[in-house]
Amino acid sequence: MQFATEEACVQYLIQSRWGDGFSCPRCQHGEYWYLPKRKLLVCRSCRKETSPTAGTLMHRSHVPIQEWFWAAYLVTTLTPGISALQLQRQLGLGSYRTAWFMLNRLRKGMVSDSRSRLCGVVEADETFIGGPVEGKRGRGVTKGSHKSLVVGAVEVVSYVDKKGNACERAGRLRLSSVDAADGETIGRFLSANVEPAAVIRSDGWKGYSKTALKGYVHDQRIVGSPELAHVVAVHIHRVFSNLKTWLAGTHHGVDPAYLPAYLDEYVFRFNRRQTPMAAFQTLLGIASNKDHVSLVQLRS
Repeated sequence: MQFATEEACVQYLIQSRWGDGFSCPRCQHGEYWYLPKRKLLVCRSCRKETSPTAGTLMHRSHVPIQEWFWAAYLVTTLTPGISALQLQRQLGLGSYRTAWFMLNRLRKGMVSDSRSRLCGVVEADETFIGGPVEGKRGRGVTKGSHKSLVVGAVEVVSYVDKKGNACERAGRLRLSSVDAADGETIGRFLSANVEPAAVIRSDGWKGYSKTALKGYVHDQRIVGSPELAHVVAVHIHRVFSNLKTWLAGTHHGVDPAYLPAYLDEYVFRFNRRQTPMAAFQTLLGIASNKDHVSLVQLRS
């Protein structure tokens, strides 16, 4: 296995961060000594010491790098994902808090600032996360009675199957926790996540106003019928259904304050559902270039 030892993980980090050549952050010199016991790179010119984890989500963590890699592997390759309690047991971590902190740091690494916006035909809709779940004796997806509003958009990819039938499948996904489903809020969400001139397929909710959809083509399928909405917007509603099952099943409810981080994980995993090992590599690559995140930042 490529990451069978702590040293192998450190070398992978070095290669990922300085694959084009090391550059000292102080003097920009290109040569260094490596101190394996301390896991440090020492500039041959100015002697500045640099940690491979500096500036990453793993920085200043007492958890071994190999365990970070294992956590990334489990998050991206297990079909239902993994909860903090399961991660604690799987890695033999000393506390639940450590496992929770690791997972939330990794979730921060799942969001790429340079990700492209959705395009083509895009289904958009909203759903409430929380409240009583049928058959669960009142246990909601979010903890407590609070309901969180989530807006989502998913690409609709058309293709022809082996029998020559025209078919559709879900492409890339975006989700966001919002305060309201009015035109201004939906407009901001679409502008941030969907390319101009895309076709927005909606159920006719008033939030999809001309102002919100400025620059887009509106494919309004139905008006005011929740039952038909599940048929017409089948892809985004399937996303919502699976999202709620995942939150309730794997995580046994989520505090609304942390819901955005869980949405980031769900989107990351959904968009890479066909290539879980590539997702693992991508997460390490993204996370290796993310700034250190403190516990206070995670809680905010």
